[in-house]
Amino acid sequence: MEIEPNQISMAAIDDGPGIADVDLARKPGWSTATAEVREMGFGAGMGLKNIERCVDEMNVESKVGEGTRLDMKIFLPPEESFRETGQ
Repeated sequence: MEIEPNQISMAAIDDGPGIADVDLARKPGWSTATAEVREMGFGAGMGLKNIERCVDEMNVESKVGEGTRLDMKIFLPPEESFRETGQ
């Protein structure tokens, strides 16, 4: 995570199974969860879509068998920008 005066940048990186089709994974409701997992209330397939709705910029890079990197940015309007006052 990096906090700058007019933006917050975040990266989430894993070495999991990777995502075969990132475009498909960004669609609401798409999930690799089994029916059993869905019955327990998990695997609704809204993870990437909900993250995308909460940030101003999002980039997903993934390789099957290697993992996934998710880069996100939130832009801060000038009135909300962090300023050091020296006090």
